[in-house]
Amino acid sequence: MSILRLICAILLPPLGVFLTVGLKGAFWLNILLTLLGFLPGIIHAIWVIAKHDN
Repeated sequence: MSILRLICAILLPPLGVFLTVGLKGAFWLNILLTLLGFLPGIIHAIWVIAKHDN
């Protein structure tokens, strides 16, 4: 897990997801979750980053 992506996921969750998967469905879902509540956006971003970890 990249430290830069993890920091981005905590400070600005959609950016962390964008750096991991690009403009795919997970990015748009994360924007929606972040708008509904900041904590769900952070949890989803960390989950996406951990899932796509090489």
